[in-house]
Amino acid sequence: MAKIAVITGASRGIGKAIALKFIQEGFKTIVCSRSQDKLDELSNEVQNDLLTTLAVDVSNDEDRKRFAAFVLAQGTPDVLVNNAGIFLMGQILNEEEGVLEKQMETNVYSAYHISKALLPEMMKTKSGHIFNMCSIASLQAYTSGSSYTISKFALLGFSKALREELKPHGIKVTSIMPGAVMSDSWAGVDIEPDRIMKSEDIADMVWSMYNLAPQTVVEDIVLRPQLGDL
Repeated sequence: MAKIAVITGASRGIGKAIALKFIQEGFKTIVCSRSQDKLDELSNEVQNDLLTTLAVDVSNDEDRKRFAAFVLAQGTPDVLVNNAGIFLMGQILNEEEGVLEKQMETNVYSAYHISKALLPEMMKTKSGHIFNMCSIASLQAYTSGSSYTISKFALLGFSKALREELKPHGIKVTSIMPGAVMSDSWAGVDIEPDRIMKSEDIADMVWSMYNLAPQTVVEDIVLRPQLGDL
């Protein structure tokens, strides 16, 4: 029976690259995104029965529960990648009401609640690996996105707390902190391709970390463009 990988926010960018990697490696891969159209495009591109999709908004609690139930109906995850995220520009002193709350719901609460829903079954197997897609903004404040920074610091805190809790249960937890990665967020920006990281490189690192021996875990990893942050 194929192993199962679950990836949130996987219709484009880093999430899509990770999904394609696990499908390539023979995993039944269950992904979600807010956009049914984007998921349909992914399914048409992949053309593989290993891919299963569900359109949900992970900032919504009922949708999170629906996605978790959808996953567990298909088996116990071996890999969970909490990748769904949103970036809204603004500073604490001038941003609109609700900007912090929206990013916390998507960037932090989705990872917290989906992990919590899937973990009881994962713990029964005494194995598995959870990857939380943090950011270099988890380490250093973005002055153009203060509430985003707050949410990514919180996500790193969640990831570290989960790591400690899951040590005795045989489940690994890794915090990934990438810098600028080529994705839709950078569409239309005049930038040299070799100045920014590829989504596929992040996917390759996730796969490499997953394949370490059971007694070894990468707790935190920072990935940046060779020439530094943008």
